[in-house]
Formats: sequence, structure tokens, C-alpha cells
Amino acid sequence: MNQFTAMNPNPLVQYLNKPAHEFTRTDLIRFIEDNDIEMINFRYVAWDGRLKTLNFIINSREHLESLLLSGERVDGSSLFPFVEAGSSDLYVIPKYKTAFVNPFTEVPTLDLLCSFYDRHGKPFESSPEYILKKAHRVLKAETGLDFETMGELEYYIIAEEEELYPAVNQKGYHESSPFNKYGDFRREALRLIAQSGGQIKYGHSEVGNFSLNGMNYEQNEIEFLPTNVEDAADQLIVAKWIMRKLAYRYGVTITFAPKITVGKAGSGMHVHTRLMKDGKNIMMKDGHLSKEARKAIAGYLKLAASLTAFGNAIPTSYFRLVPHQEAPTNICWGDRNRSVLVRVPLGWTAATDMIADANPQEKPVSIDFTQKQTVEFRAPDGSADIYLLMAGLTVAAHHGLTMEGALEFAEKTYVDVNIFDEKHKNKQAELEQLPTSCVESAEALEKHLDFYVKNGVFSENILHFIIKNLKAFEDKNLRKEMENDEGKIMQLVSKYFHCG
Repeated sequence: MNQFTAMNPNPLVQYLNKPAHEFTRTDLIRFIEDNDIEMINFRYVAWDGRLKTLNFIINSREHLESLLLSGERVDGSSLFPFVEAGSSDLYVIPKYKTAFVNPFTEVPTLDLLCSFYDRHGKPFESSPEYILKKAHRVLKAETGLDFETMGELEYYIIAEEEELYPAVNQKGYHESSPFNKYGDFRREALRLIAQSGGQIKYGHSEVGNFSLNGMNYEQNEIEFLPTNVEDAADQLIVAKWIMRKLAYRYGVTITFAPKITVGKAGSGMHVHTRLMKDGKNIMMKDGHLSKEARKAIAGYLKLAASLTAFGNAIPTSYFRLVPHQEAPTNICWGDRNRSVLVRVPLGWTAATDMIADANPQEKPVSIDFTQKQTVEFRAPDGSADIYLLMAGLTVAAHHGLTMEGALEFAEKTYVDVNIFDEKHKNKQAELEQLPTSCVESAEALEKHLDFYVKNGVFSENILHFIIKNLKAFEDKNLRKEMENDEGKIMQLVSKYFHCG
């Protein structure tokens, strides 16, 4: 077993002794035969953003080979509302690199994510997964760069209130058990996601913690490692499914909803990004953000208002994006500041050798830690269409890398102060604001339509469909109308509780 596979938690990687992106049909058949796998699940994401399932019982080797060779037909009109019933057949074709052992079935089962193809055997142009693939292909072709992302899944576990060791209201950040009640759930989720191919960075408890009507609401987070943007989207989809299944097993409720109630921490789905060239991170140069990084940031900010159409897809999204809640409202960027839209997290650029200082028995080492640097887009939440959000961010990065005046725009929108301070209100007044409703998000997408249809990445009909759906919420003044009416807000929260 080689160094890469020896500690990899994915049993297929260990058994086949190769990374997942090298899996072949022959590899999967060998694993299935040698490990007594009895069933296959085809998994794919519909327009509602949820993972769908098609079950197969394996009845012969020939049947298994046929499944892995030809895929299967599905009713596209039941999966995508813009597909007409009269011509609705689509193919679902398995992606071998996504195979994982289903951690929940009693019968040994292998799951594979699938791509959609039309009746001509061509990729289904309107599939969000294929839109992301097109966006990444265009960026790579025109810039020579690869785009990598990683997501942060914030979520609340809701269970009956316990009297022992109560956590402090809104002070749950990185709390340990017994004050953090669902650390065991989080750790099991980490393990199952990793065994299913997810590349995990870490997990921890988050700020949000409160009691309401005899129930305890506990916020936690699982964060991923940066990887190819297409794979990053796949692993977020699988992770949300695993976490919901695990919550069902535990007999608790989990929600990724952006807002829970008045005055409590909401849940985001921040996305970290980085640009790669020949396998190397190019976000830093000479200890500072590179030109490419600042150009990409300019692209995120230029298209920020319309990116909410993919990343903030329900009315309660805009109850989270309010001042003084560690959520962005102004279209700007900065270092470490959690109130900006694009944040440059603390990097390992200090001149001192911190490890040798903390561990005097160790010899000083010189390692280039700039490979760890990312920039974080902080607007999205759990309502996001993950594939379309990642596609939109890819388009925005591409736009920033190729637009005129990108560096000047980045300099103009940089802030190094608390923009909510009274003494800095002039700076805040200079900045554009994020949309405050689904309707405003739709209007922003209308204005930015040309950026997304360029190079055939998004189709106009899909964008107009999204615009129509967002406007149908009729929520332009909803935040103001409800203000702090907890009863009405809770009704709204309940309506979109299981978003994404």
C-alpha cells in the first residue's frame, strides 16, 4: 500500500490502492465481487438541490457491467421543472471516481454519483452539475489556471433541552463536551463523510447555542479541504445527505437553514477559493496576495449581488445578511475581518518558527506555508444550489482575471477597519450593498446576465427560470415588514427549514 492510500479513510481507496480519480470500471467490479456488495445506488441532484436515489440489486456480473457501462433512464420532467413531459427522458451515467460504500444500508451497497445526458448522448446542458463543469473548463482554457474551493457547512442540531452543563447563550464557539452536547454526532459525521470520499479539514462547535420552548439549538460546523471545484461541490452534496441521515438515526433534527430566530447566530455556507497553476497555489507572492488573487477578488465583488441568486435562494437568507451578525452586507473585502464579503483568512506568513518556539525540543524548519492561503466568500448559506453557486464563483473568478481595471477595483473596495463604527460611516457609504431580498437578488442577476451566458456557461433560459422563481417570493419589503416579530419569523423559518 502506497503512502497516499495507507491512511486514506475511504475503503475503496485503501482496497484498490489508488486515488479515487483513477478508479476504473474494472476496479469497481473487483471491489464489488471481493467485498460481497449486493446493491448499487445511482445518486444525482435534481433542481431542488437534494440527492436522489435509484436502487439496483445486482443479479449477475453481466448485469453489473451493464449498469456501469450504460447507466439508466430517468424522468427528467420530475427532476427539473423546466423539462417538458413530452420529451423528458434523460440518462444518468455513473462517475466512477465518486463511488463510496453506503454507510447506512444493512445490505452491502455501493453508491455512485451520476451525470445527466440527453437523448443524443450529450451532456444535459441545463444540469447544474454540467454548468459547473463548463465554467471550470472555460476558466482553465482561457487562463491556464485551475480553480479549487472548499465549503464550510454550518448547521444546528435541535433536540430536547438538557439541564446538565448548559452552554452559555451565543457563546458556543469551539466549546467541548459536556457543554457541547452533540460533539459525538459531529465526530461520527466527520468519519462517515471522510469514508465516503469527502476531504475534511476539521469540525467544531459554533457560536449559536440557545434554548427555546424546551428544545436546545446547538450550532456546529464541518469544514472541508480545498480541492477541484467540481469535486468540492460533489462532496458537499454527499456530506449534507450523510448528516441528515445521521440526524435521523440519532432521533434529532438538523437544519442548514440560514436563520433560526431573532437575535441568534445564523448559519452560512462560506466558500474558500484558490487559484492553482501546475499544482501550485498562486494566491501569494513575496508574502503578499498575488495579482491573480486580487483580480479574482475583484471578480467576486463585481458579480457579488447576482451571486446571491445561486447562494442565497430563500427569503430567510436575507434575515441572516444583516449588520453586526458576522455576516456581510457591504460589497468589500479585507483581512481577517468577518463583516466583509470576501475575507482573507490569517495566513502562515509570520517570520517566526512557531512550532520550534512552542516545542523547544524541535529543530527549526523552513516550510512554505503559503500553499494553504485561500480567500473566503462569506455570503452563501445552506439554501444554495451548490453546483450553480460554485459555477457562479468560477465565472466571477474568470471575470476578475480578465477584466480591465481589476486591481484598481480591488484596491478601491479594500477595507481595513470596522465599517460599522460610527467614525467610519463615510467609508461604508462608498460601498455597494448586497441585495436584501430574493427579488433584489433576481434584479441583480438580470443586470449581470451577460457575464454568465458568456462562453455558453449558463443558458439564458435557466437564468430566466431562476429570476422568475426568486421574484415569485415577493419579499422585497419582507424584512422591514416583519422587523423583530419573532412569531412571523419563526413561521417563515419553518417553511424553509430543510432548504438545500
